[in-house]
Parts: sequence; C-alpha cells; structure tokens
Amino acid sequence: MPITPLMPVYPRCDVRPVRGEGCYLIGERGERYLDFASGIAVNALGHGHPHLVKAIADQAATLMHVSNLYGSPQGERLAQRIVDNSFADTVFFTNSGTEAVECAIKTARRYHYVNGNPERTTLITFNNAFHGRTMGAISATNQAKMRDGFEPLLPGFAYAPFNDLDAALALVNDTTAGFMVETIQGEGGVSAGTDAFIQGLRKACDEHGLLLVLDEVQCGYGRTGKMWAYEHYGIEPDIMSVAKGIGGGFPLGACLATEEAAKGMVFGTHGSTYGGNPLAMAAGEAILDVILEPGFLDHVTAMGDRLRQALEQMIPNHDHIFDSVRGRGLMAGIKLKDSAVSRDFVAHLRDHHGLLTVAAGENVVRILPPLVIEEAHIDEFVQKMSEGARVFAPAVAA
Repeated sequence: MPITPLMPVYPRCDVRPVRGEGCYLIGERGERYLDFASGIAVNALGHGHPHLVKAIADQAATLMHVSNLYGSPQGERLAQRIVDNSFADTVFFTNSGTEAVECAIKTARRYHYVNGNPERTTLITFNNAFHGRTMGAISATNQAKMRDGFEPLLPGFAYAPFNDLDAALALVNDTTAGFMVETIQGEGGVSAGTDAFIQGLRKACDEHGLLLVLDEVQCGYGRTGKMWAYEHYGIEPDIMSVAKGIGGGFPLGACLATEEAAKGMVFGTHGSTYGGNPLAMAAGEAILDVILEPGFLDHVTAMGDRLRQALEQMIPNHDHIFDSVRGRGLMAGIKLKDSAVSRDFVAHLRDHHGLLTVAAGENVVRILPPLVIEEAHIDEFVQKMSEGARVFAPAVAA
C-alpha cells in the first residue's frame, strides 16, 4: 500500500469536520459533535465566533504578511496588551507552541551566557512532560514515545518526577540554568502542580540565580479561570511559553519574558519568517478583546466549578470505569480505572455518542471545552458521557 498524501503520523479517526458552529462540529455527512476537545484547547471561543472571524477577514483583505524586516504596528499593539496583562516585559511571537518553547530554551541559556556563566546550560524538566515535537522539545521530555528513533537528542536537560520538589532540587548543580515545567501537565495526564512544588521552584530560582520557565501552552490564556495558570500559585515566572488559545484556531504562539531574563536576546539571536505577521496579530487581538471583557474569566471559573461538580456527581454512578477528577477550570480530566483504557473510551464517546474529548497520559480523559460554554452544554456533555459509560461497561467487563 503506497504512503498517503498526508504523511501517516496520525491515526486519524472517521470524524471528518467540515464546519463548526459555536461548541459543535459538523462532519461531512452532516453529523453533529459536541466539541469538548476544542482542537486540543485551541478553540477558546468555539467555532465561527463572529468577532474573531471578522477580525481575520478584515485583516486578510488589508495585509497578511510582510516579514519581520519591517516595523510591526500590529505586533507592537498585541505585545503591549500581553505585557499589560502578564508578568512579562517583552514578547516574541511564534507560529506554534513548540516554537515558543524553543525560544524559551534559547532565552534561558542566553541569559546565563551574557551573565558570564556559559556553563549554565541545563534545564531541569519533569517526567511525563510534553513540550512539543521539535528536537529541543522532545529532548526536554523523558517520554520514550516522543524520543524513540530520534536520537541523538540534544544535551542540556535533566529529569525529575513531577510534583517532587526534593528530587528537582537534588539535580541542581553548577551547570543548571533553571527549571522548565508545565504549570499543569496536559498531555501527561491533566496533573496540576501543587502549591508547594511550584512555589518551591520559584524560591529555588531566587536563591540560586536560576530561571523559572513555565510552559502554559495548554493551561494558559484563561483556560483555568485566570488569565494565566501561575496566578493560582501567587508566583511569577521569568520566561513563559504560550500558544493554543492565544489565536483561537489561527496558528500563533508566544514566548514571554521579563526584561532581565531576556537581556541576552538582542539583534540576530532569534527570528521567524512568519511569526507575528499582521494576520496572526489580528487573530490574537480579537481573542484578547473577548477574554479581557469584564466577567469573561469569572464565567470560565463558574463553568469550571459547575463542570467539576457534575463530574464528581457522575463518577459514583459509573465507579467501575471512573476513578477521579483532575485539573482546574475548563482544563479538566477524568482518570479511569485500570479496567478501562482512556483512548478506547474517548473513541467510544466520539463514534457512538457524538462527544469529542482527548486522551491523555496516566489513563486520563481530557475535557477541554471552548471557554464560552454554558450550563446547557455541560448538561449535554454529562448526559452523553454518562450514557457512554453505561453502554461501555459490558465491553470493559468482557
């Protein structure tokens, strides 16, 4: 059998969307799916949001791309808004989350280089991490499924168990540049960092002159009910990678940094042909327009609380499958018991109940709805998941 025109690196399912309406996707046969996957936390405003659609259409008719050789009034505006609403003093725009991670790695290493400590190149990262698919990003994880067949990997990373502060601190030595950590692990199992862990990493960085690099590609941009997940911990990072929700479906990412952390990122140290082009900036501005509206994040928090309550009420009814609820806000997960496999259950919900979710590590089903969901969507979600669990049970028992 010849190779397919689309390189076969994804086990693509039979859902073939051709249109989206709010919190629903419509397939090419007209079938409707309740979308609690959101393109893996990307479609923050759902599908076809009028403000986002108009912003992209208007900008596409005006100016799409000019390269970063010229001044960027569009990029300057969006960067200033992000700076005004985060810890950061400066922003570099990318096309994806993994590019934002690459920029973060370079920024951290360059900081120590210009400070006269070129030996400080190692970032301590954490088990089950997912930072992307580029060579730098897969080198930053110890997951064999990301790394096998791509050796030799890049040096400069050490790995500790997630949420194990003592193990992380034990790895610190004269070559350490800092810690790079997902504030809430997404692909790894929707595992939130504990207060003691995240705050302890910040304290260690302050004491040892290290940099705290947060990866909020999935958990940032309002998904947890706060603009940034780090706000739940009362700390601020030095560098942070973001993407997914930042463009609402348009390819966009960003590396945020303090002025001190970015001191080495001067002319010629980094670049991107497409990153920050006017079309991407229009999408980014439209997303911020909505997320920063008074009450929007309060709504996310309320819907997150409602979702968690509904899940915790549902679990005892299907305790042969469901174990526990994880996550924060509208970044939720249900850990399944060993009798069920999350990937199989996700496929069952998708194929037989018109419900889209995402599998994750540690046998978890990820629940990542658009941030604009209402209670009616949560009720429909719980009904579909509960019914799915009920009829999935004989397959598990067998």
